[in-house]
This record gives sequence, structure tokens and C-alpha cells, in this order.
Amino acid sequence: MKIDKRKQQQYRVNENIHVKEVRIVGDDIESVVMPTYQALKLAEDKGVDLVEISPNANPPVCRLIDYSRFLYQMKKKAKEMKAKQVKMEVKEIRFGPQTAEADYNFKLKHAIGFLNNGNKVKAYVFFKGRSIVFKEQGEVLLLRFANDLEEIAKVESMPVLEGKRMSVILSPRKPGQPKKSQQRIDAEKAKQLNLSNEAEVTIPADSKSTIEDKEIKQIEE
Repeated sequence: MKIDKRKQQQYRVNENIHVKEVRIVGDDIESVVMPTYQALKLAEDKGVDLVEISPNANPPVCRLIDYSRFLYQMKKKAKEMKAKQVKMEVKEIRFGPQTAEADYNFKLKHAIGFLNNGNKVKAYVFFKGRSIVFKEQGEVLLLRFANDLEEIAKVESMPVLEGKRMSVILSPRKPGQPKKSQQRIDAEKAKQLNLSNEAEVTIPADSKSTIEDKEIKQIEE
């Protein structure tokens, strides 16, 4: 079959395959090793091309297929893989060490939008002049920021001070990905509210009977 020479650069096809023997594969064809000249004759009889798909194998693997169809399949597969790849950008959000609540909520809203669009967020506190004395406040702010976004983001790096900037990096959380610190947060809430949202305490039947017996005994006394 006549092949466009411009399309032969990526794969060796037909007479451009110069090895002594090849392993052939294809639709409804049992994988078998045979001399290259026989594989070329078989391809010609079937009205297809002999396409080398694994040149580094021993022996090289060739597929019996129409070369134009083969290129179309490869192009389609590459397009599908590219579509699945998410282009992730890093969006920066700047805070001051004493950011007002309204400004904080405004930037938190933007961060949610960035993360939902599949982007990473690098939040940082910039310490201008003598404001470096408030670095503890900056760290608390960034930890609060990460905690407020925990439902949709995971922390890639904890707050780190570099020069006049302290930053934290957050990446989108995959659906169903567990939150490592959720148990800790729930425990803190339970401690503060004297109740637990995680689990109920179940008293075994034997323990209930013992408690009831003690209560009856105390009443009789």
C-alpha cells in the first residue's frame, strides 16, 4: 500500500522495516514471530500495512493495520489524554499581618473559586518594615485560611517564612479524598461543646443492668 512519506517519520512502515524478523499483532491475528518478508507478504494479502509499533522489543513488534487508520487512532488517543490532563496554575493571594475580617472573607471567596477551577493557591502574608514583629499573627492567619478551605483543599506546605513573606500552598482536594485533620477538628469541637459529632457512646446491656441495680439499691437505702 502506498504511504505518504511525510507520515513515515514517526513509525517505520512496510519496506522501511529492516530487521530480519518481527512479532506481528493485529485484529483477529494471533501474536507470532515470523521473518519480516513473510509479514510483509501477509500484510499485502490482507490489504493493510506492516507498522512497527515497538522497535525496542526483541524482536520488534509490528501491527497489521491500515497506516492512515493507525495514525488516526494514535491522534485520537493523544487528544483524549490531553483532555484529561488538568492544567493547574498557582494563584497567589496576599494578606497583611493584620488583615481586616471583610478583606479576609473577600480573599477567601476568591481562593474558593481558584480551587474549584482546579488551580493551586499560594497564600502569603507580607511583612512590611517593622511588621515582621507580627509574624506569629501571620502564621495564625494562614493556618486559619487553610482550615477554612479544608473541605476543598489540602495543604502542600505549612507556613514558611522566606524573607519578608510567610506562605502556605494549597491544592484542590480530589472528590472523596479524606481530610487528615478532620478527626482532630471534630475532637476539638466535641471538647468545646461537650458532645461528639463523630460517634455515639453505646452502653452495653450488662452495664445498663448494673447501673439500674445500683440506682435501685441507692433508693432502697
